[in-house]
Amino acid sequence: MKTESVRIQQEISKAGRSKMASYQDLIVGRRGFWPMLKYELVIFFCSAVPGALGLFLRGLFYPSLLGACGKNVNFGANVVLRHPHKIRIGDNVIIDDNCLLDAKGRDNGGISIGSGVFIGRNSILSCKNGDIVLHDRVNIGFNSEVFTGSRVEIGSDTLVAAYCYFVGGDHAADDAEAALTEQGSRSRGIAVGPNGWFGAGAIVLDGTKVGANAIVGAGAVVTKDVPDYAVAVGMPAKQIRDRRQPYGNAEGRMQNAETKS
Repeated sequence: MKTESVRIQQEISKAGRSKMASYQDLIVGRRGFWPMLKYELVIFFCSAVPGALGLFLRGLFYPSLLGACGKNVNFGANVVLRHPHKIRIGDNVIIDDNCLLDAKGRDNGGISIGSGVFIGRNSILSCKNGDIVLHDRVNIGFNSEVFTGSRVEIGSDTLVAAYCYFVGGDHAADDAEAALTEQGSRSRGIAVGPNGWFGAGAIVLDGTKVGANAIVGAGAVVTKDVPDYAVAVGMPAKQIRDRRQPYGNAEGRMQNAETKS
């Protein structure tokens, strides 16, 4: 488990620290005049430009800010990049309008996005000194968030519907009297196998693993591991059948098991 004590409020309020230094540390990710100037010019002239011209400009200049960028990557309008030198993107990726890719951290690897990935509009990939890995052909629906204080990894060909939340961290709350903002955070991470499907509004909590070929139903809250090929629904999420079994047979077995218990 990874623990952190740094808070953004504490970082920006350190005595003697200038607003410029705070901006560079929290947004640009690098100190110095030239890295900041390059970041500011690219964002100012490309971020909000609409239509085909905007797509062309962002496709031309955003890669210069990134740690790595493949071919045919499309950035929608108002895509926000933080600590962009720690963001790596494969080929044929679409990042829709108003997305935030935040690779913030002191010693983390950042965000790695495989080829063929789609990230729907208004979605957020947020690192707090952790790493996010989206493997090839992951599809993230709009208004979703992937957050990590250690590591969140989503396997290839996984579908994530709208309004899903992968919560890769938690607040420390051991002292009932102390302010939560002063107690730091902890993170065990999340691992999702390939070829999964998360219904709209699903929430995956820190420290869990969702197996390969699993389905998590709409609105479900994953609080413990979900096996390979499982269909899990509810709050908290519970397995109701195995995808490899015919639906009727599996449903009958589940009902019998519940009756016996």
